[in-house]
Amino acid sequence: MPNRLHLRLRLLLSVLALAGWSGAAVADTFEVIESAPLQQVWLNAGFYSYHFDRDKSLNDSNPGLGAEYRFSTVASATVGRFYNSDRQYSNYAGVYYQPFRIGPVRLGAVVGAFNGYPNMRDGGWFPAAIPTASFEYKSVGVNVAVVPKYKDRLYGALSIQLKLKVFE
Repeated sequence: MPNRLHLRLRLLLSVLALAGWSGAAVADTFEVIESAPLQQVWLNAGFYSYHFDRDKSLNDSNPGLGAEYRFSTVASATVGRFYNSDRQYSNYAGVYYQPFRIGPVRLGAVVGAFNGYPNMRDGGWFPAAIPTASFEYKSVGVNVAVVPKYKDRLYGALSIQLKLKVFE
């Protein structure tokens, strides 16, 4: 179990390193974001998920269509549909709450509901809270989520979602 945690941390740090971070820079730039109103619409084409259980033949490519309405500097609403890890279609709706920042990277979680996973409530809706980091620059962005494993019903993954701002 500790090896999985270390792998997850290494993957998250690698993503942050790709964004140009070092450990010292992270410590110097941590801040709490002040909430202010925004009106932005972002679209995405699904996810890419790197599953921690590599031996289970899970679907890493999760194409779909989603939207995010950023109504404040710390929160946004999100909805969408994608082809999930179990090769079924899933829908989601939720709210990102990201009150912290390390440089340009917002940190927090998305809280919402998903469906379409056959081993979880027979494919029905279920609640979820998923730690996330988001980076946005002008009209492009990326959401990175650390999806926790839940028993033998849901598989853990590092999910990356590219997004495009279409309205401000």
